[in-house]
Amino acid sequence: MSTDTEGREPWRMRVLVVEDNPNAAASMMRLLRLAGHEVEVAPDGPSAVAAARDRPPDVVLLDLGLPRMDGWQVARRVQEQPGPKRPLLVAVTGRGAEEDRRRSAEAGIDLHLTKPVDAEGLQWLLSRFRAVIA
Repeated sequence: MSTDTEGREPWRMRVLVVEDNPNAAASMMRLLRLAGHEVEVAPDGPSAVAAARDRPPDVVLLDLGLPRMDGWQVARRVQEQPGPKRPLLVAVTGRGAEEDRRRSAEAGIDLHLTKPVDAEGLQWLLSRFRAVIA
């Protein structure tokens, strides 16, 4: 197994991908698994909240236009869950208007990225977050 630059074993982050488009979810899952992360996919709001409760993630990549419960509601519910840590919440959405970004901030979403998301940029972002919390 490879190690990081300081000689420690790499730390796999647990990432919850919340995406109702099966093709987009599968692409994101493949990208993240290739980078060595543990990935779970939830196709709608209620299943995302349940997954975050049952298997707390380090990062939630969250589409906002979800069936049954929008991404902003999911973000609020995930933050209300008890636990030792709060995951990094990242909106990954086609909604990029100022009002959407404002709503994301009000919901406690840490970053608001618009689709299509640059794969290298996302990997860089996750590596920086991993370095901070590891």
